[in-house]
Amino acid sequence: MAGNLMRFSPFNNIARFEPLREFEDMFRELRLAPAVQAFEAAQTMKMDVSETEKAYTVKVEIPGMKKDDIKIDVNGNQVSISAETSQTKEQKDGETVVRSERFSGRLYRDFSLSHEIDADHALAKYQDGILELTLPKKTRSGAKLLTIS
Repeated sequence: MAGNLMRFSPFNNIARFEPLREFEDMFRELRLAPAVQAFEAAQTMKMDVSETEKAYTVKVEIPGMKKDDIKIDVNGNQVSISAETSQTKEQKDGETVVRSERFSGRLYRDFSLSHEIDADHALAKYQDGILELTLPKKTRSGAKLLTIS
């Protein structure tokens, strides 16, 4: 069994006028980087929060989820949103599976607000990939002005 041996020459690319060949190979491998970055960007919850005197309105982008897959927890001034999904796509040509893809993932967002939330009157609505929360501020009941006798 005979093998071909080749002598390594560090100047080989320069001699062939290809001094940037390794860089070109590296950039060819990185062509997938934009797709990976787009996938990672799609896996974060983008959020807008607005405030009035009485309540907060929170709008969160969670595309591709079912409302049953989204959980919201309000505790004091802490709000936690999590969404979990599992999807399977299959492409068939007759009885033969040509392509099968699976995705399973969990998104999570936790944040604090300046005021405590009245969780009993909070509302959540999910439509067209947008979760909208109406979080009324808790009134400061229990405070009492005392008169001195």
